[in-house]
Formats: sequence, structure tokens, C-alpha cells
Amino acid sequence: MRFSEKQKQVLTWWCEASPAHGRDAIICDGAVRSGKTVCMALGFICWAMARFDGAQFGICGKSVISARRNVLAAVLPWLRRLGIRWTEHRTEHLLEISCAGRRNRFYLFGGYDEKSAALIQGITFAGVLLDEVVLMPRSFVEQACARCSVEGARLWFNCNPEGPQHWFYREWILKARERNTLYLHFTMEDNPALSEAVRRRYRNSYTGVFYRRFILGEWTQAQGLVYDFFDRSADCVPPPEGPCEEYVVSVDYGTANPASFGLWGRRGKTWYRIAEYYYASRREGRQKTDAEYVEDLLALLGGREAAAVIVDPSAASFIEALRRTGLRVQRAENDVLSGIRITAGMLKEKKIVLCSNCADCLREMELYCWNEASARDAPRKENDHAMDEMRYFAVYLARREAGDGFFAAAVTRPAG
Repeated sequence: MRFSEKQKQVLTWWCEASPAHGRDAIICDGAVRSGKTVCMALGFICWAMARFDGAQFGICGKSVISARRNVLAAVLPWLRRLGIRWTEHRTEHLLEISCAGRRNRFYLFGGYDEKSAALIQGITFAGVLLDEVVLMPRSFVEQACARCSVEGARLWFNCNPEGPQHWFYREWILKARERNTLYLHFTMEDNPALSEAVRRRYRNSYTGVFYRRFILGEWTQAQGLVYDFFDRSADCVPPPEGPCEEYVVSVDYGTANPASFGLWGRRGKTWYRIAEYYYASRREGRQKTDAEYVEDLLALLGGREAAAVIVDPSAASFIEALRRTGLRVQRAENDVLSGIRITAGMLKEKKIVLCSNCADCLREMELYCWNEASARDAPRKENDHAMDEMRYFAVYLARREAGDGFFAAAVTRPAG
């Protein structure tokens, strides 16, 4: 594999011959598949092994699983080619690396939520690599940085862009010079391993805010309609005639709020939303019980066998009521932003198609918009009930397509 000039900068910025060797940190951001991750991981380990012996380092991802998948999977084949030996202790989340008589320890951490900062307290690092840093809580990132108290320690940050109000953008990228940090922005053109056909496929996979962030590499505000590419006249079809090969129901449960059920039928590789159920208790003047909703869902199925019923994970009592009927029920994955990205891709690729008889879903599609007043990306909590269960279904489908590796591949951000 050959490296681009920007990748070479990442690999060598810490060397004495580099004009950036006096910097305390490096930040690489930009497009997906731009070659950031592999050169950051390789550069980090080469720097650590060249500068230290008997030291400890941190490799951090949104979870330990994502750190292992994104960082270790990218760098270990390279270490093998370079003749560098390692031993992985998976239960300890530890990688021991030996080279030229030196031996260092690399610990894996997951910065998933605010509680994660406690996991990293008390340890001393000679350096830390934070992959997908914008997905981590600020408390975890700052705790990881504070652990780097060894003389000569350096910080390595890698991410895809988020919104311009994100704390990391404001506190690190905009203040890179003030923080004595090397900042490098990547595009897909900085990855010589990608063919133009692959670049074109990635460009066609995203739309709206996700296109601007993941393809153009912009720190841009989410605004306007969430599914701004959707055109009812062009993208909506009549329900297919006759039976489908398989059926799945998606559920957003509500008592005071509306309840929305979607019936999806598969024809070949395409899933059609062939029917729906939508009940707004405030509009109707009466709340329904779990037992009544179970009857409504069975009526929607109309005697068809459901391969799965994907339900709002917070609806514990309704999930139990459904299971008592013998239905195959699964709790939905509820990472909103990742789910919207997956849903948008599947709508655009026609893996899922909305049918013209699904009036409430189509109504919400044309009203579902980003909350531009929010400091973090989030859709408005209105006109979102069919949108939520459609998202549950799309992520379920991504899980099926990816097999056992779904959780690592489908609900996390694309690799850089």
C-alpha cells in the first residue's frame, strides 16, 4: 500500500525532521474512507515504540468493541508486516507490543457515556489515541488527556465532523494553534487505496447533512427536513399486489402520545411499507390498553406470520404482552442519529420503499425536521412516531444484513 502526502504527515509528524515535531497533539478530521484511521493507528504505535520503553498508552473508541474493530483491526496487519510482535489479553483489554528490545502496554477503553470517565481515572499514560472522539463525552476525553502526564506525552485525535456547536470543534479544532496542535483535514482523495468507483459509491450513499459531513467533511449544522431528498411523487408506490415473501412489524408505542405500527413486506431485496396503524389517543379522546394494542397489531398482520416485531425498547409492558401471544419480539436499537443515517441510506437506495396507502408515515416524512435550536443534532420531538418505528425497522434490517457483526457495523459511525 502506498500512502498519500497527508497520510505521510500523520505517520511522521513526531519525527525530528518534521516541522511539526514540537506539537503536543494531532487532530485528523474529514470524510469517511479518507484513510485517517489506519495512518493514525500506525503512526501512534510507531511513535510510542520509537520514543518509549515500559510505558502505558490508551487507545479509546466509543466502546472497547469499536476501538478493537476500528483501530486494532486496521493496525495489526501492518505490525505483522513490519515484524513487530504483540500479545493481546482480551479480558484485560490490553495489547502488549515488543520491538527492538522495547516493550509497551496499550489499554483499550470505551468512552460511551458520562460514567466512562471513572474507568480511566488513576492510570498514567505516555500518550492516548482517541478514535471517533466526537462521539465521546467531554468528561471522558478530558480525563483521558489528563492521564497523559509522562514527559513527552502526546495526544492523537481522529473523527468525522459533527455540528459547528460541538464542544470538540469549538475547544480543539478552532483553537488548534493555541493548543499547539497539528490539524489535518482529510477528503476521500487523500486515500490512494480508493478507486473512483468506490468514491462514487460512497458519494451516492449519503444525502443532506450526512453528505456534507461524511463526504465533504464539513462541520455543518443539521437543519431543515431530516429526509430532505424524499419526494412523494417520485419515491412513493402503490402497495404490491399479492403476498410478500416475508413480513416484519415495527412499533412505536404510545399511550398519551400516538402509537404507530408499520407492516413491512419483502419482495426480492426490497421491503415495502404495505400497511400501517396509527392511533392518537388525544385526538380520539381515549387511551388504549396493551391488550387492545395487541389486538390492533394482530389485525394489521391479518393472519400473516411476522418474522419479527421490532418494538420501542422503552415499551416493556407491551413487549411482554406481545410475547405472550407467541410473536417473535425484538427490542429496537434506539441510537437516533445513527438510525436516521441508516434509514436515509436505505430509502435512497430503495431498500425500503413507502407505499401510497401509508398516509400517516408520508405525512410525517414531510414534517419531520431537525431541531435547529439544539446544541446537539436531534430531530424535533413532534411528527416523529412513524419516523421512530421506521428507523427501528431500518436498523433491524441493517442488523440482519450485517449478521452477527451488526452492532459494531450498523449503529456506529462509518470508518474514516
